[in-house]
Amino acid sequence: MAAIRSMSRLLLNRSLQTTARRTYADQMNFTFAAGNQVYYTATSVKQVDVPSFSGSFGILPAHVPTLAVLKPGVVTVYEDDGKVKKIFVSSGTVTINDDSSVQILAEEAHPVENIDVNAARDILTKAQSQLSSASTDEAKAEASIAIEVGEALVKAAE
Repeated sequence: MAAIRSMSRLLLNRSLQTTARRTYADQMNFTFAAGNQVYYTATSVKQVDVPSFSGSFGILPAHVPTLAVLKPGVVTVYEDDGKVKKIFVSSGTVTINDDSSVQILAEEAHPVENIDVNAARDILTKAQSQLSSASTDEAKAEASIAIEVGEALVKAAE
């Protein structure tokens, strides 16, 4: 029992030392890239809101280090000059480091203002059609993912 208490104290002391060393910046360096385009490269921004499977959340400079999976939806970037940019992502990851740097890597991303709502509705309709005609579990899973992306795309475009 004494060994467990000693180990607990050792781990607690190391944790406190790591926390004490961590310093949070007033700004965060932000990198956002997709296979089709680089949106931000080590740019200072105020805040980023991201869609995640654990729920949408906002990222500020003092955010706790995190690794999350992006779900289809809109990433909102609040730039230092007051501009707000909205970019649709199909999927990807977000990494928040202890130095307040943030990286978003998206499978595919497009500025919301470039999305054609009619084209988005067509994508959703085709995905729904694929689901109804899917005969294997794999085809059903792929169609379900396409529906989720299509629904988020339509919502972003409207």
